[in-house]
Amino acid sequence: MKSIVYLFLLLVVTACGTVKMKETDPENIAPVAASGGGAGELMLSEKESDEGVRLQSRTALPAVNFSSAKDVGDIITFLSSDDLKGREAGSEGIEKAANYIETIFTTHGVKPFFDTYKDTIANFSEPAYNVVGVLEGNDPILKNEVVIIGAHYDHIGLIAPTNGDKIANGANDNASGTTTVLELARYFASNKLNKRTVIFALFTAEEKGLLGSKDLAKRLKEKNINLYTMLNFEMVGVALQDKDYFMYVTGYENSNLAAVANDYSGENLIGFLPSAQKMNLFKRSDNYAFHTAFNVPSQTFCTFDFTNFDHYHGVDDEAELMDFDHMARVVNKSIPMVTGIINAATKEIKYN
Repeated sequence: MKSIVYLFLLLVVTACGTVKMKETDPENIAPVAASGGGAGELMLSEKESDEGVRLQSRTALPAVNFSSAKDVGDIITFLSSDDLKGREAGSEGIEKAANYIETIFTTHGVKPFFDTYKDTIANFSEPAYNVVGVLEGNDPILKNEVVIIGAHYDHIGLIAPTNGDKIANGANDNASGTTTVLELARYFASNKLNKRTVIFALFTAEEKGLLGSKDLAKRLKEKNINLYTMLNFEMVGVALQDKDYFMYVTGYENSNLAAVANDYSGENLIGFLPSAQKMNLFKRSDNYAFHTAFNVPSQTFCTFDFTNFDHYHGVDDEAELMDFDHMARVVNKSIPMVTGIINAATKEIKYN
């Protein structure tokens, strides 16, 4: 996530843009010990539990075992290899990554959203591309509604050497999120059961100021698409420890996304990470551009909590440190959640 270390030190971030949703004060999220969880974990109080994280009226969908450790390992190993030299926006290395993503889309029948998969962004000084694919929905009405599943595929490139190594490989940040999106694209392209249209977007220049997502959000707003929600994946390469949930979502307190996700998954898939709220991570990843452009639920899923990975923006953010079994679980556990969201009869995810 952009400038995450500095955010950790500052803890307070100045809000930007006009926000129409109701933002929840941190003091209004009551500390309640989660059932079966460790001391100090936070959940919504009973007063707010009508849209809480436990199962409500939605039916849990069957568990899926689609993606394997080898599947995710092959993708992230390539994307974070030394040959790509850290995937800095505008570099030869990220061009190789874009070509690789395009090949995966082509191989599995994900069509380009624009004339080509590579969409040049207009707000960066060097040639740089988002890579954008689409699966049209199969419902005559719901196909006019769009769900975006995204992640940034760039990183910071070459940095000051440590023990002779100057390549910041960016495995966790964010080849892991990119891998998740590509595996979800492969799954939904294989069954073609999506009622809503799904855009799979891999963003460039996140590390330059969220430029890729800002450019795509602007273009899609100009095309007047009917965006339902944007689901972003960031730093999901290592597992959370001592939590009673599997992932957290930024902006947890601002919508009922966690409740919807947990209903469809049939488990406590998504939880609340207090430090994510304190550091305002909701506004620090590629989801935020779609929130500001469309004012629809746009949030980021993550399993990095500042304690479980020590190599943020360093040369040791390598594929060999990623937990491939965990990454496969991220994909497989996300599939029922995404399936429910893209096929629900109504727009169930709402801002508070």
